[in-house]
Amino acid sequence: MRSETYSSSEPRLRFPEFKGAKKWRKLRLVDVADNRKKWSFIGGPFGSNLKSSDYVPEGIRVIQLQNIGDAEFLDDYKIFTSVEKADELRSNNIYPGEIILSKMGDPVGRACLIPDTDDRYVMCSDGIRLVINEKRYSKYFVYVSINSPNFRSLVHNTSTGSTRRRIGLDDLKNLPMHIPTLMEQRKIADCLGSLDDLISAQDQKLESLRQHKQGLLQQLFPQPGETVPKLRFPEFRNAPSWQTESLGDLGVFTRGLTYKSDDTTSAGLTVLRSSNIQDERLILNSDLVHVNKECSSRLLLAKGDIAICMSNGSKSLVGKNAEYIGDHIGNVTVGAFCSIFRAEVDFAKLAFKTPQYKTFIMREVAGGNIKNLTNSDLESFEFLVPRHQAEQRKIVDCLGSLDNLISAQEQKLETLRLHKQGLMQQLFPTTENL
Repeated sequence: MRSETYSSSEPRLRFPEFKGAKKWRKLRLVDVADNRKKWSFIGGPFGSNLKSSDYVPEGIRVIQLQNIGDAEFLDDYKIFTSVEKADELRSNNIYPGEIILSKMGDPVGRACLIPDTDDRYVMCSDGIRLVINEKRYSKYFVYVSINSPNFRSLVHNTSTGSTRRRIGLDDLKNLPMHIPTLMEQRKIADCLGSLDDLISAQDQKLESLRQHKQGLLQQLFPQPGETVPKLRFPEFRNAPSWQTESLGDLGVFTRGLTYKSDDTTSAGLTVLRSSNIQDERLILNSDLVHVNKECSSRLLLAKGDIAICMSNGSKSLVGKNAEYIGDHIGNVTVGAFCSIFRAEVDFAKLAFKTPQYKTFIMREVAGGNIKNLTNSDLESFEFLVPRHQAEQRKIVDCLGSLDNLISAQEQKLETLRLHKQGLMQQLFPTTENL
């Protein structure tokens, strides 16, 4: 029996044609599942039923937690199991276009749509398959409702765990949600779907700019074994070959601040950790630490300094770096697992963007143990530099202009995403009414 007789409510914002219409019904998440289909709302297999020994080089793809993004499918991580194993786990198979949720953070309860690149997949143990009854409910409406800030807050408050949140399948099934008429569902889905299309187009534009920058870097810097780049500005085509320089000769490295847990406070000196340095950007709005401690000026980040992750529990972060653009209020430094590079010439900062630097880092972190970089390692890193400062400046300005375009596009994309979040806050009833 369906639980659709609960109290009803409505959002703060409704389209004109639905003002004064029926209030939204309150039901459970499980009520939107298609009970005509077997296993329409089910979790992944027990861990003992799908082990690492079941993985094979090719076969049926396994959807891992790493693939379940926040309203997006993350395609980077791929593992497979055999057709025979997938058949054995038929109840845990999931198909293109269906919704998969995560029982674990971060954030807990996030959902994405399964892509159509394969005919079928097998879920991981912490995945949840949801097949919508599309005769009564708009699949996209339910999908965005699950990912809405209001429902996400409800999931978080129902979940358990201190460090990593988790929610059980039964708890998730019984979470309440509001549903309008199918016509209003479709109207909301069309509105948010159009906004998603715009966000996707802007995201592709950003990715194109990033790829263009990578291609330009490949051509503006000499390839291994060569001393001149493939692409050179016209006025420097007859200029001398580039010369080898080490980073230690072009700037100063300073290891980050050492502090104890007792030094942490709610305010004071801001300390950036390894997790704050990602993809040439400093993430300043999360995972920040403040300490009640003073440090010398050489340890305070100044505009143009490069913050570098020198060691971490993950190889993927070692060597990551980002330029500090000085838009943070107050004094900022980096922690002991990081270093600061203060360049004496601007061109030196481009060394961290070159393919040679990426090769250098891959070599340093190769092997079974996590490599801890030292300042000496980076000081000895050699790369080719134009002999004339005018050519150096031309390259710096060219790439700087492209960075400005990328930064503007990132801001545009972030604005669209914030607009969508604000719209969803108003298009769905608040958690207080659930």
